[in-house]
Amino acid sequence: MQATARLTAPDALRPRKRRKAIQFSASDPEGLWGDVLGFRPHGGRIRAVRRLVTLLLWTILAIPIQALLLVLPGRGHIAFARIYHRTLCALMGLRLQVVGQAAPGAPVLYVSNHSSWLDVLALGATLQAAFVAKSEIDGWPLINMVARLGRTVFVSRRRTGTKGEADAIRTRLAAGDNLILFPEGTTSDGGRVLPFRSAFLSVADRAQVVQPVSVVFDRLGGLPACRRDRPLFAWYGDTDILTHFWRIARRSNSRATIILHAPLDPADFPDRKALAAACAGVVADSCATLRQNRPAAPLQAPIPLKVPRAETLPA
Repeated sequence: MQATARLTAPDALRPRKRRKAIQFSASDPEGLWGDVLGFRPHGGRIRAVRRLVTLLLWTILAIPIQALLLVLPGRGHIAFARIYHRTLCALMGLRLQVVGQAAPGAPVLYVSNHSSWLDVLALGATLQAAFVAKSEIDGWPLINMVARLGRTVFVSRRRTGTKGEADAIRTRLAAGDNLILFPEGTTSDGGRVLPFRSAFLSVADRAQVVQPVSVVFDRLGGLPACRRDRPLFAWYGDTDILTHFWRIARRSNSRATIILHAPLDPADFPDRKALAAACAGVVADSCATLRQNRPAAPLQAPIPLKVPRAETLPA
């Protein structure tokens, strides 16, 4: 009787079959974040292709303009370099939030944390200064031409090569040029600031002031960026630039916040190691605040007290 009742029970009382587990999008071939974010395959690819084409067209148009400005008198090439980077940020959908003021006068040595090639776009659009870049960039097609037209100073990341190349940086500072330096010597994963190498600050004595700068990418898709999003912005390890560009170009509504800290006088520090530690401290503290999605303000690095020399008593 019971068996017959079970067979004739209404369909609504029968146990339902288990559904299959949710399958997330597999649009990211390398499985970034395990595909949990679920990229939109078609919309993201169309956006990335559009950005790539417009960036190339703008760069091809800007190259002859910058080349002409370099041979003309005046500082038009410096102003146009800033316009060029601002346009690149707009084409990439990267908004900028700048807190603080750039140090007046020249020459100024800006020292900043470094996590991606996007730092170059953000800083180039904010500051009227040339970059100090690794020598490997000089071998990249098209990018090396843009860097040379931007009057980039190429240096080696090897500790033994930095000392010999410091003369070129000193010459540019002596000529009154502002320079942007990445003292970490490489890119980080975006979740921390690497120690600043004091060898890069051996040229600070030729600068009028040294200004620490913090750069954090704190918005993605219009929402606050979290720890999960850091690898998307950061370009480090063995990831090639085209792969990284494709990943970030598919996303929309990103933002970089730039904090311009209080300038420092190199003469106030006993040596370059103390100056590098002071710059790294304010940059790291500000970046940590921004990564927690809290408002950050420019910081003042502590100035070491100068110990007066003991006077020699007469015999």
